[in-house]
Amino acid sequence: MQDVVLAMLAKEPAHGYELRGRMRDALGPLGDAMNAGQIYVALARLAKAGLVTSERAEGLPDRPDRRVYALTPAGQQRVAGWLTEVSWPKPDLAEFHLKLVAAAAGRLADPVALVDAQRREVLRRLRDTQRAALDRSVDPVAGVLLEGVVLRLRADLEWLEACERMWAERDRTGRKAEA
Repeated sequence: MQDVVLAMLAKEPAHGYELRGRMRDALGPLGDAMNAGQIYVALARLAKAGLVTSERAEGLPDRPDRRVYALTPAGQQRVAGWLTEVSWPKPDLAEFHLKLVAAAAGRLADPVALVDAQRREVLRRLRDTQRAALDRSVDPVAGVLLEGVVLRLRADLEWLEACERMWAERDRTGRKAEA
C-alpha cells in the first residue's frame, strides 16, 4: 500500500482524500473495498520514514484545513525503484491451509466442511468480480485488474478442490489428517 501511495503522489502533491479518489478511480470497482484509513496510516508511516513531507493547506470556507503530502527526494527514489522492480512474492503457507491442518490435528472441525465453506465464499467473490468485469463502464485498466482477480479466484477454486480430494481420501482410507 505504501508504494502505491508514493506512486500516486509522484505526479503531484495531494491530500489524503484526493489520494483515495485517485486510487478508487484507478482500481475501478475494486477500489470501493479500500479502507480510507489505510491511506492515512500509510501516509503517516511514509512521513515517519522521510519519504513524504506534509504542509497544512487552508480549506474552503465550509471545509477544514487539510494536510497536503508531497514526495521527498528519497520518496522519488523509492518510487523509481519500485516501478523497476521485477520480483514476485515468495509463496507462503496459505492461512487457510494452516486452518485445515490445525482443525484436523485438534479434531476441532471437519476439514472437508471447512473447504466447502471456503469454496462458497470464493464462488461468491468470483461471481461479484465477474459481474464487475462485465460492466462496460469499467475503465480498461481496472478491467485488466478485475481479469487478474477472476483468474486468481479460479486458481483458488482448483486448489480448494485439490484440498478436498486430499482430505476426503485421508478420511476414506482411515488415515487421519493430523499435520
